[in-house]
Amino acid sequence: MASLKQRGIDLGLKGYNWLESRLGLIKPITASATHPTPSNNASWWYVFGSAATVLLIMQVMTGILLALVYSPSANEAWSSLQFLNHNVALGWYLRALHGWGSDFMVAIVLIHMAQVFLFGAFKFPRELTWIIGVTLLLLTLGMAFTGQVMRFDQDAYWGLGIGASIMSRVPFLGAPLVHLMLGGPIVGGATLSRFFTLHVFVIPGILLAGVGVHIWLTLFHGVSDWPMPGRIVSKSTYQREYHELAEKTGIPFVPDAAWKDAVFAAAIMFSVMACAFFFGPFGPGGPPDPTIIQTAPKPDYFFLWIYAVLAFLPPSIETPVILVVPVIGIGAMLALPLVAGEGERHWARRPVAVLMVSVIAVSLGIFTHLGTYTPWSPIMEAWTSDAVPAKYLQNRTPLEHQGALVLQDKQCRNCHSLAGAGGQRGPALDDIASRMTEDQIIRQILQGGGNMPAYGNALNPSETKALMSFLMTLHGDLAPAIDASRPLTQTSESTTPAPAQTTP
Repeated sequence: MASLKQRGIDLGLKGYNWLESRLGLIKPITASATHPTPSNNASWWYVFGSAATVLLIMQVMTGILLALVYSPSANEAWSSLQFLNHNVALGWYLRALHGWGSDFMVAIVLIHMAQVFLFGAFKFPRELTWIIGVTLLLLTLGMAFTGQVMRFDQDAYWGLGIGASIMSRVPFLGAPLVHLMLGGPIVGGATLSRFFTLHVFVIPGILLAGVGVHIWLTLFHGVSDWPMPGRIVSKSTYQREYHELAEKTGIPFVPDAAWKDAVFAAAIMFSVMACAFFFGPFGPGGPPDPTIIQTAPKPDYFFLWIYAVLAFLPPSIETPVILVVPVIGIGAMLALPLVAGEGERHWARRPVAVLMVSVIAVSLGIFTHLGTYTPWSPIMEAWTSDAVPAKYLQNRTPLEHQGALVLQDKQCRNCHSLAGAGGQRGPALDDIASRMTEDQIIRQILQGGGNMPAYGNALNPSETKALMSFLMTLHGDLAPAIDASRPLTQTSESTTPAPAQTTP
């Protein structure tokens, strides 16, 4: 028995030596794992990059398993997710792991970027490491957005419509970009195929390659040492000072420093598994239906802040902000190490950096919170039970009373307020007739415009007439609006003109 065991061991060693002599992987892997790193960076603040890498591996594994069942077809995508949820053993849990893993990965990558920025780890000689890190952040967000599209439910369908609307505002290239994004003039099967290709092949391939280069650069330049006040980064002296510090206080990355990375990554994985078990997968919501216009599509959690910002932007600056601010922001992040590659690294000596991170973090938190309950657009039927204020019903005709009922039943007050009660997404209606003429109001209701959908198919002629009769009474103490394009005459619109005189 012992001889058989020894022969097995010898055979295994021969196989190992044969592979190692041809691949030569063990020595470089061992050297990378045990490379000396300054002891002062063996900190819990340096664990976020490893956790993001572990989450990426989990996303790849769960994504491969989901792709075995998912059908990237406009007719079958939604039903294939329902099949995963209800008919495949632990299919719901697999979807939940993938969804929650995405949320955690976006959060960890953002925290990692903030930590690197505050620690000044983007400075010389790690400029390219930071630039690739910014690219990885954008790719991670791209994976998150395309992943939401894979559900192909109401949120995904109308979210694509909103995305196409944003793309259409690009000067000169708007129409071609929309066609490239959708694969045609409308959201359909070609759209889902394109986003499936991006989500499963294109973005993951670039992301994995970028992560490999990012890790190699980290090993090549070494993990940045803990920033110290007064220790200035200079291109002429930093590398020599870093190597002296590593030789003097260096510890092997594995296991002396890496154990904290392993513990934190395990805690994050446990958190993802717990959230997946207790909260379940995301969606899918209702099947995509372009005939349902009374819907409020919402993005996933990590994009809620964008959703809220766009809702609060005044229409006059919406397009410039959408097109210009992201370009400036991304450009500034990419240029940061090139224009600030030397100098102080410690956050105490960089108050502007601390202020920037604080303002961005607070702003993201506030707008994300607003996006969770959308105060500008309350849920459907939220205001239906609140009666029209009595002052707007006094001395009104039966037709005008009927119009007030139409206003309630069609849930107009989900977006428009009366006497301060109602939604905030659209303008208040208290003095609408003093700001718009009857023709303008009819056109706005039936054809839509701005943030308002068209209700031409949701109102019959009698409902439209009654609603208009009521709305035209809402002008407060002001005079009703008049059409300035019409010439002034001796006859007002409210009087009957005298009959024309005829000659005998």
